Amino acid sequence: MSSDPWGRVDETGTVYVRTADGEKEVGSWQAGSPDEALAYYERKYEGLVVEIGLLERRVQTTDLAPKEALAAIEHLRTAVTEAHAVGDLAALGTRLDALVTLVDTRREERRAVRAKQSEEAKAAKEKLVAEAEELAESEQWRTAGERLRALVDTWKGLPRLDRKADDELWHRFSHARSVFSKRRKAHFASLDAQREEARRTKEKLVTEALSLSGSTDWGPTAARYRDLMTEWKAAGRAQREAEDDLWNRFRGAQDVFFAARGEVFAERDGEQRDNLARKEELVAEAEKLLPVTDLKSARGAFRSINERWEAVGHVPRDARPRIEARMHTVERALQESEEAEWRRTNPEVRARAAGLTGQLQAAVEKLQGQIATARAAGNSAKADKLQAELDGRQALLDAALKGMGEFR
Repeated sequence: MSSDPWGRVDETGTVYVRTADGEKEVGSWQAGSPDEALAYYERKYEGLVVEIGLLERRVQTTDLAPKEALAAIEHLRTAVTEAHAVGDLAALGTRLDALVTLVDTRREERRAVRAKQSEEAKAAKEKLVAEAEELAESEQWRTAGERLRALVDTWKGLPRLDRKADDELWHRFSHARSVFSKRRKAHFASLDAQREEARRTKEKLVTEALSLSGSTDWGPTAARYRDLMTEWKAAGRAQREAEDDLWNRFRGAQDVFFAARGEVFAERDGEQRDNLARKEELVAEAEKLLPVTDLKSARGAFRSINERWEAVGHVPRDARPRIEARMHTVERALQESEEAEWRRTNPEVRARAAGLTGQLQAAVEKLQGQIATARAAGNSAKADKLQAELDGRQALLDAALKGMGEFR
């Protein structure tokens, strides 16, 4: 018989392992010595030790799923329980218990990580939904469309939530995209209709522009071309391929008309430059009448100058405001002189001025007397108050006397 701390072999060759519950038969050995028998069953124990060690490393160093890890642990626990081996089987059970605790801890950690990731994914998806719903009302069709496509790619990269939450958010997200798509489709359908209407309108404008290109009625035709251009701009754009062709035809018709008008106007410009030189001589002659010293003579001279001015004819358009402003300056000066002369010689105005002057003179003399009386009585306060009133009346009298001087 042979033995060690964890097992023994009796005289019949039966091998036992020692446990907390007592000895347990694990096998028999008839082929050799008891030491060889124990060594054989101890090697089976070491095999279990190696398997448990490998599982511990897998749990600690890999992403082994908790369910798979627990299944492996239970498999080894059964192997330990039913083992035909000699060794500290209780220690192996303790290691397996510790491994179960570790797996449970890892599972809780994973749950916490998944819960956090789920919350983060939910927040991210809610943010995507909010942005998509805002973009659904946008009219920046190109940029909003590109952004919505980018949001879809971002959505695909996020983890799924629980089915209910994920489906609800996806429904809102998808609905926002559908709203935008329908609005964009309606917009471009409307735009196509507008462009077709613009094309028909511009065809009519081109037809009229071509019919006017040979006109020699320069003023009204040029004005009509301006109106046609206003209508062209108001019509909006046609389809791109039609727009360029219509514009080339429309502009070409105008070019024909304005080129012909330009040739005619070039001849007129020469005449108008001569007219400008003549009017500059006339306005210089008129300006010599200022300042007006003899109104009657100046008025007759200006009438003669103005008759010659009207007979000259048109001057270049860009010079017209300047030359006419000089002539109007002389005319206004003559008008102002006439008005001043009328005021000076008007009997009614003279009479009113004389009456006002007499009233002011009487008031001044009366105040002077009152002031003298007050000072003689020693009433300085009253005298000073009357003096202030006198100063005001005297100023009015001086102004009135000055005005009367203009009537002489």
